[in-house]
Amino acid sequence: MSSEGVDKSRRRFLTAATSVVGGVGVAFAAYPFLATWMPSARAQSAGAPVEAGIGKMEQGQQLVVKWRGKPVWIVRRDDRMLSGLKKNEELEVLRDPMSEKSIQPEYCKNEYRSIKPEYLIAIGICTHLGCSPTYRPELAPADLGPDWQGGFFCPCHGSKFDLAARVFKGVPAPTNLVIPPHKYVNDTTVLIGEDQGEA
Repeated sequence: MSSEGVDKSRRRFLTAATSVVGGVGVAFAAYPFLATWMPSARAQSAGAPVEAGIGKMEQGQQLVVKWRGKPVWIVRRDDRMLSGLKKNEELEVLRDPMSEKSIQPEYCKNEYRSIKPEYLIAIGICTHLGCSPTYRPELAPADLGPDWQGGFFCPCHGSKFDLAARVFKGVPAPTNLVIPPHKYVNDTTVLIGEDQGEA
């Protein structure tokens, strides 16, 4: 057979079509391999910021949200709770009242350990051995003593924290509870896991 009878345009078309089909096949074969390098959706969401609606919170109420697998407490403090923070300082019952040895964003390094005095946002894990303290907002209960101004009590080993998540003296927990990075998106929403300075 002579080469004169061969349709060159048909040959080009078949060569191009085979190349395209081969390229698509290589892409399909390579995708599962390349996909193993990308983090899973679960891993991506584990570190993602979490929005919490605070618009309907009543004074004294605690809201718990999950961020990075940890409970984050949001407490809407009333005037009585805020005055209890000052009383704890006056009674000198706190180990680190000015949060010098504790972990919190710089913008929360104040007497309230918060951006807005009305709201406390703290990671609900005891700094002793990782238990989750209970919310005890009542004044002077029999089991916590006459000077108790409200706060958090860890049932595992008896650590106590006030309503600014500051640790009391004489308990196993070495530092105040951790304050996560956060910012207010608006008056009714807080974004946990992103600093107010970040974009």
